[in-house]
Amino acid sequence: MEIKRVGSQASNKGPADWFTGAVRIDQPFQAAEPAKVGGATVTFEPGARTAWHTHPLGQTLIVTAGCGWTQRDGGPVEEIRPGDVVWFAPGEKHWHGATATTGVSHVAIAEKVDGRSVDWLEHVTDEQYRA
Repeated sequence: MEIKRVGSQASNKGPADWFTGAVRIDQPFQAAEPAKVGGATVTFEPGARTAWHTHPLGQTLIVTAGCGWTQRDGGPVEEIRPGDVVWFAPGEKHWHGATATTGVSHVAIAEKVDGRSVDWLEHVTDEQYRA
């Protein structure tokens, strides 16, 4: 058994290559081999969002606070709220983040294949975000 105490790991700023706006990432669990699952708590300030991306084995989001938006490629922008659980299928191109006026936090869970759990793509344009 391993217990990671709150505050024992530093928060990180979401890299500009993968995010637009102010994003904080806390990675409370990143399982060591042979386990494949990892997770992070991600907090988006209003207007902040991920770039388009996919996950080789899919991704689960558990919304914990605020109000956010998410979209899969070709679909409508969907509102997400605390208690919502969002599943993205393997290889499904999508983005997620805060609304224009409200921040959002979620737990993101994904499994690794060959050491990677995400493939980052182009940034979401302002036009796509406001759609």
